[in-house]
Amino acid sequence: MGEPEVKVALLAGASGLTGNHLLGALLEAPDFGRVYAVTRRPLGLEHPRLANRIAQFDRLETQLKGVICHTAFCCLGASRRHAGAEEAYRGVELGYALAFARVAKAAQAQRFVFLSCAGALIESRDAALRAKREAEQSLEALGFESLDILQPGPLIGLRREMQPAELLPLLIVPVMSLFKLGAREPYRGIPARTVAAAMLGAARSGRRGVYRYTYSSIRALARAKFHAHPQRATVATSRSGQPRA
Repeated sequence: MGEPEVKVALLAGASGLTGNHLLGALLEAPDFGRVYAVTRRPLGLEHPRLANRIAQFDRLETQLKGVICHTAFCCLGASRRHAGAEEAYRGVELGYALAFARVAKAAQAQRFVFLSCAGALIESRDAALRAKREAEQSLEALGFESLDILQPGPLIGLRREMQPAELLPLLIVPVMSLFKLGAREPYRGIPARTVAAAMLGAARSGRRGVYRYTYSSIRALARAKFHAHPQRATVATSRSGQPRA
């Protein structure tokens, strides 16, 4: 399938911390002429490029049938406080993410950009990390032409409806991150805005295959210079072939 004249983005998780930053970036991006933001509740945002599709996530594949896109972005996630029981939490991190990926595949998405997290391992004692890793593996099995998996550490930024107890980590995480060096670097806190910029950068990278990004490569991807215009986005590279930061 040839690249469409103007690229269309399909985004899940636009009401979340990183997804909200990514939505803003996509609406300003000259190479994306249309953004389908899939949410459970209206975003309350008007923009000529935005189409806010309200959907039940357990019925995504029927409710979004017929949508066509070039790139899909998945920023779905939930804290245990919001998701309730572990099974419900797992349903968001794994079940909804895969349902959205199947929708993207049916929508002819050439690239899928997935927000995972540092430490996502099947062997982890943390159910969230196990679910994220299972989602990564399942996404690889779907066979997207391009699959970008971002694995940031703790996300830094103000969320909607934050509880007072959730504000303290915003002060602690940046300080603690200074001591996470070497093998611990992937677990450093990182601004959600930076991760969102990296997700857009991944969409413009032109890379094919499966790529994973952790702390340092996420920051580099967010800073990379790209030449974007309505029909095509190309990455500016150094002589080594790596994105020029």
